[in-house]
Amino acid sequence: MERKSLQAGVNRQCGMGLTLFSDDDLYTLHCATLDVMYNVGIKVTDPEAREIFAGGGAEIEEDKQLVRIPAFMVEDAIRSAPATFLMAAPDPKNDYYINNRSVGFTNFGEGIRYIDPYSTTPKDSTKQALRDVTRLSNAMENITVYWRALGADDVPVQVQSIHNGEAIFNNTTKHLIMGANCGYNFGQLVKIASAVVGGLDNLRKRPIYTPTCCPNSPLTLNPDMTEVVMGSARLGLPALVISMALAGGTTPVTLAGTLVCHNAEVLSGLVLSQLTKRGVPFVYGSSTTIMDMRFTTAAVGAPELGMLNAGVAKLAQYYGLPSLVAGG
Repeated sequence: MERKSLQAGVNRQCGMGLTLFSDDDLYTLHCATLDVMYNVGIKVTDPEAREIFAGGGAEIEEDKQLVRIPAFMVEDAIRSAPATFLMAAPDPKNDYYINNRSVGFTNFGEGIRYIDPYSTTPKDSTKQALRDVTRLSNAMENITVYWRALGADDVPVQVQSIHNGEAIFNNTTKHLIMGANCGYNFGQLVKIASAVVGGLDNLRKRPIYTPTCCPNSPLTLNPDMTEVVMGSARLGLPALVISMALAGGTTPVTLAGTLVCHNAEVLSGLVLSQLTKRGVPFVYGSSTTIMDMRFTTAAVGAPELGMLNAGVAKLAQYYGLPSLVAGG
């Protein structure tokens, strides 16, 4: 039996949600996004990804590594992605069917320091600390799926995500959401997840792992993202593309302009996933916020983060896509 979820408000004045936009507002944002994706274009630095975009009908400017994605490709990808899919867990009682009409919760990541619960001393994150906090999150019944909370910062950064996966899979019974950083590391994480469920075929049937990958704002897809999107699609596994745009930093200072840029970045990842394998599960993600102009940092606790991510959730509902957004 999968975990139960709260009902999300859509257009009614009930349920858990914040309605910021009318359908006309959402359509306006959608049209502005289509304009950006074609007339401005998306920089795609991975030659293989550009080739896949070209095969689907995009216009390529090789000298600029620019991909112009026409509206028909975007809207076809939106239609082909499933509205719901199983986020399986190593323990089936923690299975979760993600969709755009219910609300589940996860922790945030990735913390680089933590407070030792015994000494109350701030310490740098380590692989052992990751094991410990994973067990803690696993015991919290309101955490629906687990997003790695800390990182194994005491191992080489090039393979850190593999160490993260080994630490987490041995200490959780919940679905894991975690970045892979590159195609090679993603492949190793798939091997670990396959071992947990008894082979790759079983992982396809019960995907216990969703990789996250991030566009580089503004409007850039680098190989560390595209390799994971294409790799997960070829295996029939879900992927979460999460933009971390910064209003006033990497995107326009206005919230509407940032939403358009964010939307273009995530939807370009959606198009790539659906061109690689039509119908593969996809999660529309966001950790977008504003830039603190005083310190040039991401203001994760700012009210604008809540406003932007409520808008993102409405966009995902408008498209019929499951979403994962930051809550501050």
